[in-house]
Amino acid sequence: MIFIPDAQLDQWLMDDIQGGDLTTRALNIGARKGSMRFHHRQGGCISGIDTARRMLLRLGLEVEQHLHDGDIAEADACLLIAQGRADALHQGWKAVQNLLEWSCGVSDYVYQMRQILQRYSPQGKIACTRKTIPGTHLLAMQAVTAAGGIIHRAGCGETILLFTNHRRFCSSPDNWQSIIATLRQQAPEKAIIVEADTVDEAKQALLGMPDIVQLDKFSPDDIVALKAYAQRFSPHCRLSLAGGITLATIDKFAQTGISLLVTSAPYYAPPADIKVRLVPSD
Repeated sequence: MIFIPDAQLDQWLMDDIQGGDLTTRALNIGARKGSMRFHHRQGGCISGIDTARRMLLRLGLEVEQHLHDGDIAEADACLLIAQGRADALHQGWKAVQNLLEWSCGVSDYVYQMRQILQRYSPQGKIACTRKTIPGTHLLAMQAVTAAGGIIHRAGCGETILLFTNHRRFCSSPDNWQSIIATLRQQAPEKAIIVEADTVDEAKQALLGMPDIVQLDKFSPDDIVALKAYAQRFSPHCRLSLAGGITLATIDKFAQTGISLLVTSAPYYAPPADIKVRLVPSD
């Protein structure tokens, strides 16, 4: 579970309803009772459902939750039903719809990527980066994990990941073995991951014996060759792939046999189509 505090829920609501719903107020219909249903038009792997429920509860509505994060919704499946005053229903409508559409878009994209990867690597993992759209970090982690993905790095203080931009500041930037040894000494509880930008860098990195070498924007042919090199010279080191991995390209990367693919693409997935219908009940 990704913990989302009530203050964040309130902020997402306030982004849209800081002045209430003017149309409802102008029509003088706010006190009428009604219900609101959220349906997933096309279906797919869903997320954000419990967060949506909690947002609606913050408005004083009664809520029935029909599905849960990680479920595979059928087309036109009902996700949530809220009941209460019309002013509260209208205030919750768009904020919750937006949250569900973005979240479900991300989770279904991750799910589809994972399905493709696991045709070739049954235990393969889709790891999503910290390069989220600003303001969506918690929702992104929630959506990724709901779909069976993993979080590559929640923040730069979580794991060791050596980039070229780090190495340039070292006294001997091409001495991979020395740099990796320093990282192991200074962060003994952490796995050591290093990123390589070229075939030569990847080979030098592998000889330094890190835990993972992350290959950035490599061609499938180079990946296969480096996989054989790693098995010969650094058999305990894993390879991961990053850069340009999307739903359109994942099949060719999955065919290399590398089981850990790193991507930011799900954050920019097309949003799900969530239909919302409000009706009076009095």
